[in-house]
Amino acid sequence: MTGTTAPGARRGATVFIFVTVILDAMALGLIVPVLPKLIGVLGGHGVAATATTLGLFGTVFALMQVLISPVQGALSDRFGRRPIILASNLGLAVDYVIMALAPNLAWLLVGRVLSGVAAGSAPAAYAYVADVTAPDRRAQRFGLMFAAQAIGAALGPALGGVLNDVDLRAPFWAAAALSLTNGLFGLFVLRESLPRERRARIDWSHLNPFGALAWLIRAYPRLVGMIGVAFLLSLASQGVNSVAAIYAIDRYRWTPRDIGLLLTGYGVAGLAVQATLVSIAERIFGARKAMIGALALTTAGLMVFALADTGFLFSLAVPLLALGAISGPMMAGYFSGALREDEQGRLQGAWSSVNSLMGLAAPGMFTLIFAASVSRGSPASLGIAFVVAAMMIAVAVGITCFTRWGASSD
Repeated sequence: MTGTTAPGARRGATVFIFVTVILDAMALGLIVPVLPKLIGVLGGHGVAATATTLGLFGTVFALMQVLISPVQGALSDRFGRRPIILASNLGLAVDYVIMALAPNLAWLLVGRVLSGVAAGSAPAAYAYVADVTAPDRRAQRFGLMFAAQAIGAALGPALGGVLNDVDLRAPFWAAAALSLTNGLFGLFVLRESLPRERRARIDWSHLNPFGALAWLIRAYPRLVGMIGVAFLLSLASQGVNSVAAIYAIDRYRWTPRDIGLLLTGYGVAGLAVQATLVSIAERIFGARKAMIGALALTTAGLMVFALADTGFLFSLAVPLLALGAISGPMMAGYFSGALREDEQGRLQGAWSSVNSLMGLAAPGMFTLIFAASVSRGSPASLGIAFVVAAMMIAVAVGITCFTRWGASSD
């Protein structure tokens, strides 16, 4: 934060960043329970075709993120975090209005394209937090940010499921209102966190999505192992997110309200874990061992998803996956602590590129796996996508076991 910013303004800005993460997650969560249904209504196709279309939408969203995320990260290092965060909030508001009014799948796809372009406030928000937090406290502070995401993830799907009972388009209008309100709020309370003297120069290589990752690997070769873990964790989690809702609808005959309640339960559990256990786990076990344990719990939770033959058993995976979510802030703190202060925006851009690259592959890959399992006609085969995700996380456990995080973390 700049030295001229008043304490009250600093507190207001910090609150705004926290609220931004909550509302971004909430706005995205609002449409999760209803997007498969809206695609089915507009497309008029069966479950397998709807799953394939849902995968296409996810792939398009991720492609936009792959192209835009490193640009946003580099621009935030050059011009500051504030303009990126505000532009993202206002852009998402416009996007959700387009999706709310979409008369067909083509216009809905346009909305997903724009949302991929505009959804850039989270990386900039994390860079903002890195700007104002000492390196040895970043894992804890990132844990609070993940807790903010958990709050949004808890509230969004539940509200989306309820609003679905009013109208199928209502969750999109609510998401637009949340994004617009937060953007307007930020115009008044958000102050820049990156002083001019700490801003980095920019060149074209910084704007290349693959260049951002190449820079990270070239400049910090010791991070290669954990970059691989980040790839696997992102691919598995986004793949599961792509099929979980339509899987529950098809196998357990769940409604959008049921899906919203499950996601709310996961969000509440994740909030409790992120707000209370991240610093405790790091202090007791060290970051690396806590990361290994979290990934192991995630693997177990995914296998519960795969093997559950009732909706009740399916929901029992929630506490395991919530505990496994400790891996997020642990990894974020690991990467952030390894880089210089003027590279935090580029780090978040590269981090977002990893998520986006995996988001580019995950929806198509996992929805195709699910569509193939549906065509087999065997209920036992429907969970294959979750087995694949569990195998990926198991590999990530192995990599983390052989990665050194420093003497204090082992």
